[in-house]
Amino acid sequence: MSRLVKKSPALCTDLPLENSDILNKLHLLGQLLRSCFGPSGRLKHIHNNIGGQVVTTSTSSVLLPAINSSIPLLNLILASISSHVSRFSDCGLFAAIFCVTLIEKVKQSGPRHNEAIRINKHLLDLCINYLHQEECDCKVKLDFCSSQNLIKMAGSILCSKPATMLTENEALHISKLAVQAFLLTVPSNNTGIVTLGTTLIVTIEGLPVMESVVFPGLLVDIPDGFEGLEVRNHPCNPLCVVLFSTSLAGDLSEIGDGPIEIQYGADIDSQILDHLLEIGKQALKDEVKLFVCQKVIHPVLQQYLRSHGIIVVERVGLNLMQPLARLTGAQPVATLHTTIPHKAYGKVRNVTPRQFGSKTMLHLYPAEESVICTTVLCHRNETMLNELKVACQKTEHVLRLTLKEPFALLGGGCTETHLAAYIRHQCDATSSASRLGCLQTEYLLGVEAFCSSLESVAAALQHDGGDSLIDLTCAHHWTLPKDARQGDMETCVSRCGCGLLESSQSRKWCHLNTKYPVFSPASLTGDVTVHAKVLDSFTAKLNALQVAIETVNVVLDIRYTIQDIN
Repeated sequence: MSRLVKKSPALCTDLPLENSDILNKLHLLGQLLRSCFGPSGRLKHIHNNIGGQVVTTSTSSVLLPAINSSIPLLNLILASISSHVSRFSDCGLFAAIFCVTLIEKVKQSGPRHNEAIRINKHLLDLCINYLHQEECDCKVKLDFCSSQNLIKMAGSILCSKPATMLTENEALHISKLAVQAFLLTVPSNNTGIVTLGTTLIVTIEGLPVMESVVFPGLLVDIPDGFEGLEVRNHPCNPLCVVLFSTSLAGDLSEIGDGPIEIQYGADIDSQILDHLLEIGKQALKDEVKLFVCQKVIHPVLQQYLRSHGIIVVERVGLNLMQPLARLTGAQPVATLHTTIPHKAYGKVRNVTPRQFGSKTMLHLYPAEESVICTTVLCHRNETMLNELKVACQKTEHVLRLTLKEPFALLGGGCTETHLAAYIRHQCDATSSASRLGCLQTEYLLGVEAFCSSLESVAAALQHDGGDSLIDLTCAHHWTLPKDARQGDMETCVSRCGCGLLESSQSRKWCHLNTKYPVFSPASLTGDVTVHAKVLDSFTAKLNALQVAIETVNVVLDIRYTIQDIN
């Protein structure tokens, strides 16, 4: 008999942001996140203490769910940022670093929490209004007539994932493939509501990255030793396809629920096999050339179909059924009780084998225009390949966001420093403090905490001991290498973080998070998108900014935390 243990009372913490232990762990979380940020971010090994696979990553979508904390306040922050990442795929580390830093800055600078919340909301509105203006100097419009802008954005996302271990040429190659796959999923002649297609990713370990490729249509696994498939170089008529979502293995459990009447002395296995062969005969009669099953096909039925020249593919899995149905136009057959209805058949233009190292796959070509494609990703080992797959999935999602809002923000920390300079210049302490109902001193402290937090995010891109600077003309972010002097900027640094501005003798700089004269960032002339080399997602970063500030305000507003420790 188990011993009864008295239930412990819940742990109640009053004013959690006054608790030194919580603040220390919050600071440790900030250090962990900053160390992963940007193209030169440090990688993290993630391993469960009870065993399991070791994961190497710096990607927020992998890193954030793996961080477990006993502090409810930290779990609230992690859950909020993880929700943003699940919806927008990008700027997770930006949101997390900005959120943690702003909480710490508010605690250090001293404005009361109620006033800090109102000031943060006011500054957030100021940022959003500016970013939506046409004359915003850190926003660029994307031109879909050229793929170069999309390739730059894809490259910015891929290069920010150092665990992929891509060289410059490999990153460019994968960026082009990501854009190609994205464009293949966009319908070219669709009226009314546009429905985007699907990109499936197939990973091949051991092959060079440069052998990665995108195919229109689908690639499905076929059994080892698959032979006898004749390649039609010049197909005339489409091939008839049938899809089965139910098992064709002959198991009674697949027949359905309810009672089964069996005649005395009947051989059940033989009757089920005869029924399966009747399905095969009907498929042969209806001139089916491709027979696909989500689950298992009975070996005798497989042999019968293949002996009559029908291509048989089994165990394709649930994830492939919807793309297969959309590619072929077939309706998956989910029961064995009736004959195959004629409307269930689909078609493909051609079927050919594809060889990738020791792996052979079946390439299904769409009979008509299709928005289904397959990306084959190759890499040298499993760790790099897994990180590359995640990065490509996030890249595709971010590219889709540009269809709704065809804009990008300058990357490399330039948007953060530009916003900080803009806010400092726009804030009128007298009128704003009066409108928000706070003291001018508190308002200025809140503005400084907000702007220095933005600058801290830009500075977090530097991990090699260099200095982060802001130019006093356009307010872009610059990185000075370690042991270099600011007077040597022209020789040590050629361009700013986003690659848009060149260094010159007339340009003046100041270290980030230090006092500098308030100024209005100068407007840029010319085609910004042509010269900028690093572009961030406008939609993702704008939402990340909102999520970060709203999370900060929730944390500042928390009076008690109640935790069940049983």
